[in-house]
Parts: sequence; structure tokens; C-alpha cells
Amino acid sequence: MHPLDKFKYCPVCGSPHFEEHNAKSKHCTDCGFTYYFNPSSATVALIMNPKNELLVCRRGKNPAKGTLDLPGGFIDMYETGEEGVAREVREETGLETLRAEYLFSIPNLYEYSGFMVHTLDMFFRCTVADCSHIAAQDDVADSFWMPLSEIKPEEFGLMSIRQGITRFLEETNKPE
Repeated sequence: MHPLDKFKYCPVCGSPHFEEHNAKSKHCTDCGFTYYFNPSSATVALIMNPKNELLVCRRGKNPAKGTLDLPGGFIDMYETGEEGVAREVREETGLETLRAEYLFSIPNLYEYSGFMVHTLDMFFRCTVADCSHIAAQDDVADSFWMPLSEIKPEEFGLMSIRQGITRFLEETNKPE
């Protein structure tokens, strides 16, 4: 099922004549409004400590409850990617982000309340003020430092995180 199939009525005028316009949009034949279905922006933080360990979290909620994850989440309205990743890091770990450097992005599907949300997950290398006091909060069950040599991408529950971890490890381990 295409995500637009869930949208039955025009969000502007309420008309039931809200029909498929193309693969990315629906159009209201009564008021002329066209709605384009675009991905939601999300962030992912890659935080290293001085021991060359990566900050890893354990998901406290579905989807993929109990699997490994990285700090991050949806960007709020009027927030930049850098502001969003810093807020998510603070909310989930209690750490204060000093710097967020954009690395790459990966499209993802994320189930939320029974609805498949298309996301664009933006990965940032984050520098934090003090990496010694981590406090798992919000939707994180646990957070801890893991040596890069022990990281197994298949233990991460979300597809984009597995792909991002794999890419990060490949780029980190490249000879210069």
C-alpha cells in the first residue's frame, strides 16, 4: 500500500475528491490543492570518545525495541539539522553537543503508530562537551561506549542505521 492511500480527504477543503495525481502526490479536484508526499527529516549522531569508542544506544521503544541504535530522531519545525541532532543528543543521552558536522544521508522507512514514515536520515559527526556522564533518557533504554572493533552493523535494528554504521566504519578504517 502506498502511504498516500491513507489520505482520503483534501486537507484544505475536506473534499473526498482527493485523487492520485502521480506517484508522489494527490490532487483535489474541488479546490485545486495538490499535496506532495515527501520524506520527513531525521538526524543520527555519531559520537566518538577519546578512547576511539562510539556512543551506542539500546532502543527502548518500537520499532526495533531492544536493538542497538545511535542517538537521533525527527527534526522539529523551524529547526536546522544541526539544531535537531543537538536536541536529540541532549534528550536521549544528556550530553551537550558542541559541534555537529554533516557527513551523509540515507533514506529510510520508519514505522510510527502503524504508519510507514518515509524519512531522510542525516548523519552527523558530533563533538560533545563531556563524554563521561551519559544518561539514557527519552526513548533510549541504555547508552554506552563501544569500541569500533566490536561494532556489528547487523545488531542495529533500523535499516538506515545499519547502512550508516557500515559506511562510517568503512570510512573510518580507510588508510589515508
